[in-house]
Amino acid sequence: MNYLTLIIKAMKKQFLLICSLIVTIALLMGVASCKKKSDSTTFQLSALVAQLLGGNIDLNGATSANNVPSNPTIVATFSLDVNAASVTSGITLLRDWDQKNIPLTVTPSGSKVTIVPNEELGNGALFKLTFPSVTSTDGQSIPGFFRTFTTIGTFVPAGQIAYWNFEGNVNDQVGTFNADSLIAITYTPSYKASAGTAATFDGTTSIIEVPNGDQLSNTPQFSLCFWMKTNSVGHVDADDKPKGHFVIGLGAFYGFQFEIYGTYEGCKIGTTYNVGDPATNSHDTEFKGDGLTKDNGGWKACTFCKALTPTPADGMVALIKDKWAYIVFTFDGTTKLASMYINGEIMKIEDFTLADPSLNAAIGMKWAGLPPDVYPRLAFGFVKSRQGSLWATQPWGGYNLPTSNHFGGQLDDVRIFHRTLSATEIDLMYTSEKP
Repeated sequence: MNYLTLIIKAMKKQFLLICSLIVTIALLMGVASCKKKSDSTTFQLSALVAQLLGGNIDLNGATSANNVPSNPTIVATFSLDVNAASVTSGITLLRDWDQKNIPLTVTPSGSKVTIVPNEELGNGALFKLTFPSVTSTDGQSIPGFFRTFTTIGTFVPAGQIAYWNFEGNVNDQVGTFNADSLIAITYTPSYKASAGTAATFDGTTSIIEVPNGDQLSNTPQFSLCFWMKTNSVGHVDADDKPKGHFVIGLGAFYGFQFEIYGTYEGCKIGTTYNVGDPATNSHDTEFKGDGLTKDNGGWKACTFCKALTPTPADGMVALIKDKWAYIVFTFDGTTKLASMYINGEIMKIEDFTLADPSLNAAIGMKWAGLPPDVYPRLAFGFVKSRQGSLWATQPWGGYNLPTSNHFGGQLDDVRIFHRTLSATEIDLMYTSEKP
């Protein structure tokens, strides 16, 4: 065998060896590739959204989401199937302003976890959604994490029974208390652009009437909130003297009423209380800014009354004459406290436990009107509905008399709650809505 033949045989052996190595490497790479595809998917949060019909809201973005609906369905999607036991009891939703944990229904299914609050969240509130350490079905885990979001709109606590926003109509936006009649109502720009329009009353005939108003008054806890602006121009009686404003009325004092005096030096809400069925008692919560309480010459149940400056009269005029004011009245049948707020600030507190026996038994509000005097119809712009004979011949109290204390001005965002709003809630509402 010559030298050339030996070289050729050696090259063949090397070639076969190289081919064998290539095949081995390819097989090893294939195995490694298969292992990577099947065994090493990283467990992580892929998406977190509030579901909407018109498109989801991303809750997993770089900034906190807003405009989330007050009754959201939240869906968390993970890269792998979730171990249900790791999420069913550990997810929490905390409301920031009162640190309340909202009860949730949590439903895991495969890689998705659906979270539904068991109560309305309310508008304009910040929430913190917290997840515990979440594990996948193959044993991987993610450390606990949280995301924040804000519900849509200006701040409104949950639990409205009725809400009229007067955006070109007189319908209740949350309940069934739609007005069924109105006279001489126009819609004009409200207290700020984002508030849209307000109902405007001419001071002589304008009125809006809502049936079934007695259902609004029969409650152990009550809150009435609204924006209003009086118009004093030409608002005079038959003797050319300034007349008062009956802004809202449910059968006058047989239900509840809010009025402003013709001098603009005071206002009051007259209300009938349940003092032990079927007994009732009526009372006016009046505010004149005089600072008088039970300890310095005021009514014995008044525990706080703000003193306005430079004088009470001047202070009241500055608050409520011809300018937008935010009025809130609350009553709590458990604590027996009645309170009035103006522009988010507490102005008066009455403690009925300190009142006469006929009132300190109050356990809530109650409709006590009877035909033919009054009917259970809520009126915006007057002390009662047009039905009923109460005060019909009084120059200040008969609807058909233009000299009566018809409301002249604008009214907007009237809300009624069958719960007692807290001072914090009222401040947040005013702060988020004010011009």
